Amino acid sequence: MAVRRRSARRAPALVAAVLLVAAGTAGCGDADDGGQPAPSGATSSPGSGTGPAASGAAPSGSAPADPAAAEREIKENWRKFFDPKLSNSEKAKYLQNGEDLQLLLEAFNGDQRGKQVSAEVTAVRFTSATEADVTYSLRLKGATALPNAKGVSVYQDTTWKVSLKTLCALVGMSGNVDAPGC
Repeated sequence: MAVRRRSARRAPALVAAVLLVAAGTAGCGDADDGGQPAPSGATSSPGSGTGPAASGAAPSGSAPADPAAAEREIKENWRKFFDPKLSNSEKAKYLQNGEDLQLLLEAFNGDQRGKQVSAEVTAVRFTSATEADVTYSLRLKGATALPNAKGVSVYQDTTWKVSLKTLCALVGMSGNVDAPGC
């Protein structure tokens, strides 16, 4: 536990580093990953914690039962997750396995710049009934800091959430390999 606490204390500059590095690395990488590194060990499993689509019908194929409603929920939940006014406990509701990742949320939202970050989802493409590729822009005090970033949303516990993989990719851009939870 001491290692996690030390990592959480070191991480308040994490968001600042992410935003500084993000501007320089947004165009790096191949077209498939949007320039964001895939963090090791951060995978999502459609069978773990996922359920039927928000409409109540069982999803099948490569999209939820009601793709339009799912897309609206994804956009709203990403906005909430990156809302600087929400507490970490509120944000946990919109992060995959968020209830178990308070230290990671503290690290990501731990400095002044983290309290000024917001996100806007510009595109959603469903890859399954419980997962979607998301294109979004991170903003710092209203100015775009990371345009056209690529992320993933997962359907877990009847809610579309920001994937752990996405948050860990943002954290990884700062070079912090000891981020708690990633």
